[in-house]
Amino acid sequence: MKVVVVGGTGLIGSQVVARLGEHGHEAVPASPNTGVNTMTGEGLAEVLRGASVVVDVSNSPSFADDAVKEFFRVSTSNLLKAEAEAGVGHHVALSVVGTDRLQGSGYFQAKQAQEDMIKDSGIPYSIVHATQFFEFAKSLADSATEGDTVTVAPIKIQPIFSGDVAAAVGRTAVGAPVNGTVEVAGPDVFRLEDFIRKGLAVRDDTRTVVTDPNGLYWGAALQESDLLPGADARIAETHFDEWAAGQR
Repeated sequence: MKVVVVGGTGLIGSQVVARLGEHGHEAVPASPNTGVNTMTGEGLAEVLRGASVVVDVSNSPSFADDAVKEFFRVSTSNLLKAEAEAGVGHHVALSVVGTDRLQGSGYFQAKQAQEDMIKDSGIPYSIVHATQFFEFAKSLADSATEGDTVTVAPIKIQPIFSGDVAAAVGRTAVGAPVNGTVEVAGPDVFRLEDFIRKGLAVRDDTRTVVTDPNGLYWGAALQESDLLPGADARIAETHFDEWAAGQR
């Protein structure tokens, strides 16, 4: 089948394209780099012609509240409209475990709005909720750094390898629409501070990581288990230490 992957040249999207191609599908990356711009609509009608499935793993170039909300509102609206006109039968979107619990953050407000638009579109859909990626430990640290100290909330996290996320998205894309949400997470639960320490150690980053009960996660105050998946989540195989060993 023809599967158009919006954001198909990024970390997750490029892996989704490769995996689908390996299984004999026509996987087409769609991004500004390939002449497709979901913010303006440029190239959408052409790339969606003959597509059975659209996978949206795109992300906002800016995490500022107003910018990210505008990105997901406009991009998702344009994409869903073009899909309806092209007769696409399955819309798959990548989102985040705990999005509905992270509404103190402008970014997650935007992701929730995106999910709501998809659910209301009338197009059969599947939403894949993933936990934080191994690769983004540094980004988390950077968002919470002052001087040489990283201050995080005393919460738990169950991070996942990006390749396992791509595999889950690919499986979902070639399956029947679930008209709901599936969750995917890594096999190990960490305290957030321990995950960030491990992630920084992979890069030989010597910043100090401390906890603060008032610490935020991308601007949101969290309960201890807000980032953890539910009991029905699909658990991926790659352990953090296995991944980290391959980065050295």
